[in-house]
Amino acid sequence: MGESLAEFRTDPTLPAPGGRRDTEPRRAAGAPERRKPAGGEREGLPGPAEGHEAVMLLDRARAEVDPVLRAALDSLPGPMRRIGLYHFGWEQADGTRAEGGSGKAIRPALVLAAAAALGGPRARTGAVRAAAAVELIHNFTLLHDDVMDRDATRRHRPTAWTVFGDADAILAGDALQALALRLLAQDPHPAASRAAALLADCVVELCAGQHADTALERRGPGEVTLDEVLAMAEAKTGALLGCACAIGGLYAGAGDADVAALDAFGREAGLAFQLIDDVIGIWGDPRRTGKPVGADLAARKKSLPVVAAFASGTPAAAELAELYARPSEKEDLDHIALTVERAGGRDWAQSQAADRMALAMEQLARAVPDPEAAGGLLALAEFVTRRSS
Repeated sequence: MGESLAEFRTDPTLPAPGGRRDTEPRRAAGAPERRKPAGGEREGLPGPAEGHEAVMLLDRARAEVDPVLRAALDSLPGPMRRIGLYHFGWEQADGTRAEGGSGKAIRPALVLAAAAALGGPRARTGAVRAAAAVELIHNFTLLHDDVMDRDATRRHRPTAWTVFGDADAILAGDALQALALRLLAQDPHPAASRAAALLADCVVELCAGQHADTALERRGPGEVTLDEVLAMAEAKTGALLGCACAIGGLYAGAGDADVAALDAFGREAGLAFQLIDDVIGIWGDPRRTGKPVGADLAARKKSLPVVAAFASGTPAAAELAELYARPSEKEDLDHIALTVERAGGRDWAQSQAADRMALAMEQLARAVPDPEAAGGLLALAEFVTRRSS
């Protein structure tokens, strides 16, 4: 990718600003004003050309990391190995081989792209074990989150807890976390010990974010603020994306300032990711997401678009509060989604995603000033905020 960071910020396929009730969407200092999406692409999803580089990076990361992940899972005791292989999509519940996907590999791809951006191919190769460790931590959180959220579907198949039970799914998640730490403990790379410390700190932050999420769900619609939900989203989603980028920087031998900038880049991109994820959770196509339509609304989740809608002070916000107070009814979901949109929640989330990406680009420019070197990270950042599943 040879475009400058300024050119990236004004890419016409970024989500269109709008719907914020107080001010126009904030731009990062010095960033030109964004244009509306071309071609009427409401959710700013990438076309084939825009997503091609990212898809290649993700496929390459998956090809490099999967053998390490499989070897790690194969070292587990039989019951834990069976659940892990099922969760990753490599086996059916009965232990027969499966061809399902094991996820997009966004986080390991960020580790490898950051290492390559600052250290070249050799640094990238040296960071494969660390990338696998980050992916194990991500899947540890998914196993636990599915139990806590009672989510019944992930990656187009029943979640592990629905097949093996709560206790076994939780224990399998614990085992994946242990495998991640073991990968780094046994890695001879000089950056491995610092990476392990970063990852451990990140897990603590992830747990704090999940705790905040569950606590927010127990509060009434008018008792939750946007600042609280944004802070929770940074801890639950942004922290691990930031950690992935920072670990890649460590494996490239980057200094503290560059590692911190990479972490900030990943966090801001992670918030953009979560904003789009929440939009997809309400308005996404279940054939692409692998989750039931309106699942977040049915669970009365206080996702970012929903809390923004509650905070809008509009008649639609009052109607939404009434709808959220009712027991979940399948026939209400379309009406609730429309009410969130009428209250400005969808436009606010898309606007915020664009704002966060502008901030992410500023941080990336500090760590990797050369756009050519930053190309992989740029492509992945585009991908995570323009996806449809």
